[in-house]
Amino acid sequence: MEELDEKHRELKKSIENFDTELLLNEPYDENNAIVTIHSGAGGTEACDWADMLYRMYSRWINSKKINIKEMDFMPGDSVGIKSITFMVEGKRAYGYLKSEKGVHRLVRISPFDANKKRHTSFASVDVVPDVDDSIEIEIDSGDIRIDTYRASGAGGQHVNMTDSAVRITHLPTGIVVTCQRERSQLNNREIATKLLKSKLFDIEIKKKEEELKKIQGEQSEIGWGNQIRSYVFQPYTMVKDHRTSEEIGNIRSVMDGDIDPFINAFLRWSKLK
Repeated sequence: MEELDEKHRELKKSIENFDTELLLNEPYDENNAIVTIHSGAGGTEACDWADMLYRMYSRWINSKKINIKEMDFMPGDSVGIKSITFMVEGKRAYGYLKSEKGVHRLVRISPFDANKKRHTSFASVDVVPDVDDSIEIEIDSGDIRIDTYRASGAGGQHVNMTDSAVRITHLPTGIVVTCQRERSQLNNREIATKLLKSKLFDIEIKKKEEELKKIQGEQSEIGWGNQIRSYVFQPYTMVKDHRTSEEIGNIRSVMDGDIDPFINAFLRWSKLK
C-alpha cells in the first residue's frame, strides 16, 4: 500500500510538471537566467537571509541537474552575503525562475539576538533572461563608464592581486553591473557586458508590458508593495506567496529547494491575471 501511494505521488507530480511545461510558452522562457540577490536593510540579519535564499536556489538548481555559475559576489560584513549574481544554465531556466522576482520577507527568532527576539528581514531577487547572440542590444560606448578594481571574496576566495574585477555603469539608466569571477580583466569585461545587455533587454520587456497594460486599462494590484512571498519560522511555520496564495507549512523543505509548488502556482496565476 505504501509503495502504491508513492507511485501515485510520483505520477501526480509528473502530470503537474507536464502541465507546467505547457505554460512555458512566453518569449525567452527557454533562455538561461541571470539571478541577483540583494540583502535589504538590517545588516547581519538581512545578509544571512540573502545567503539562505542563495542556498535555497542552489538546492533547487542541483535538483534539476542544471548548471549554476557565480558571476559576482559581495560578502556581508560578518556573515552571509550583501549581494550575489549568478547564471543558471539549463532548459527553461528563465521560464521557471521568473516567478522568484521580487522582495522576499523572513520572520524568525534571530540566532544573532541574545534576547531571542523575533526579527523581520528582507531580500530582493532580480531575474532576467540571458541575452544570447540572436538578440541584438546596441550599447553606445559613450553611454558607459568602465572601472576596474581588485577582486575579493569571502574567506580569501577568488582574491586576485591585480585589478581584474570590472564595473560597468550605464549612464542613461544608472544600471551598474560588476564581474570578478575570472582572473582575466578582459573575460570579466565580456561577462559584465553580457549582464548589462540582459538588464537593458529586461527594461525593454517591461516597457512593452507597461504599454500593454495601459491599452488594456489594467488596475493596480493592491498588495504589500513588491513583496511576493513571506517565510515565517516563528511563531508558526509557513511559506506563503502573496500573489497566488500558495502556502506550504513545511518550511524546511522549501529552504532545501522544494519551490516547485510556488513556481507552478505562479505560472498558472500569470496566465489568468
